Amino acid sequence: MIFHRALLREFAGLAGAVFMTLFAISLTTRLIRLLGQAAGGTIPSDAVIAFLGFFALGALPVLLSLTMFISVLLTLTRGWRDSEMVIWFGSGLPLTAWLRPVMMFALPQIAVIAVLSLFISPWAAQMGEQYQSRVQARDDVSRVSPGVFGETGSKERVFFVESVSGDSSSVQNVFVASVQQARMGVSMSRTGHTEVAPNGDRFIVLEQGRRYEGSPGDDEYRVTEFDRYAARIESKDSSEPEMTPRNRSTWTLLANPSSQNLGELVWRVGVPLSALVLVLLAIPMSFVNPRAGRSANLLFALFTYIVYSNLLSVSQARVSQGRLDFGVGWWLVHAGMVLLLLFMFAQRMQLIRLRVGR
Repeated sequence: MIFHRALLREFAGLAGAVFMTLFAISLTTRLIRLLGQAAGGTIPSDAVIAFLGFFALGALPVLLSLTMFISVLLTLTRGWRDSEMVIWFGSGLPLTAWLRPVMMFALPQIAVIAVLSLFISPWAAQMGEQYQSRVQARDDVSRVSPGVFGETGSKERVFFVESVSGDSSSVQNVFVASVQQARMGVSMSRTGHTEVAPNGDRFIVLEQGRRYEGSPGDDEYRVTEFDRYAARIESKDSSEPEMTPRNRSTWTLLANPSSQNLGELVWRVGVPLSALVLVLLAIPMSFVNPRAGRSANLLFALFTYIVYSNLLSVSQARVSQGRLDFGVGWWLVHAGMVLLLLFMFAQRMQLIRLRVGR
C-alpha cells in the first residue's frame, strides 16, 4: 500500500538523521570526559578509543529507543501540520491504521535493542572493566605520554618526558620529581632507556643527568651529576575486575536471583519494553493543536519520556533494595504507560471523529 510505503520511507530517512545526531552528541560528550582524564594522567591516551567503543556499545539500546520515538513522533507531527493526517482520516482511515506501519518499522529495531540490552551491553561493560584492570596494571614506563606530566602508580613521583621512541624503550629530556624522607629530589637527564636484569627485574636507566636534593624552604641543596642512574620499575599484577550486576551476563543474573541482580534485570528487560510502548505513544502524541502552539506536543512527549525513564530507574532501584518484588517491578511502570497509551488513543480517536464529522 502506498500509505505504508510512504510512511516507512519517511520513518527510515528521519531515523538515520536522528540516530547520527544523538550518537554524535553522546560520543562527543564522552570523548571530552575521557580526554580530560587522559590529560590528567588518570588513563593513558592510547586507551581513549577503546573506552569510547565500550561506552558506545552500552549506550546503543537507549539511543535506538529514543531514535524510534523521535522519528515516529516528528514524522506524524509533520503530517498533522501539513494536513496530511486529515486527508487520510477523511478517506476513511482510522487512527489505528498507523499501528501497522509503525510496528513494521519498530519491531526489527526492538529486536536489536533486546539483544543489545540483554547480551551485548553487559558484555561490553565486562570487557571495559577487564581492559581498565589491564591498563591500571601497566608499569610506570608504559604509562609515559610525551609532553604530559604524569604520576607513578605509587603516587611517589611526578615525571615528564619530551619525546618517546617508537618502541617506547627510550626517552629524551627526562624530568623526575620525588619526595623521600621529607626531602625533595629533582632529577633531569638528556636520555633514558629500560633494561631487563637476568632475574627478570626491569630498570629505567637515566644517562648524562643531574639531581638536586633538599628540603622545601631550605637554602642548602645537594647537586649530584651522574653519567648513569638506574631505578627499579615496580611491576603490578593484573587483578580481576570487580563483578557487579551491571557487567554480569543475563544468564548469570538469572542463575543468582539476588535483589541487586533482579534490579539489573528490571532495567535490561525494561529497555526494549519501553521502546515498544514509546513508539506506540508517539502516534497519539503527534497530534498538533493549533491553539496550543506547534511545540506543545513535542514538549509533552519529551516530558513523558523523561518521566518514563525515571520511573523505570526508580523501579530498578526499589527492586535492588528489596523494597519491591521483581514479579511486580518488571511490569508495573510499563502497565501504567500502556494505560496512558490507551487513554490517549481513545481521546484522539474521539477528537478525530468530531473533526472529520464537521
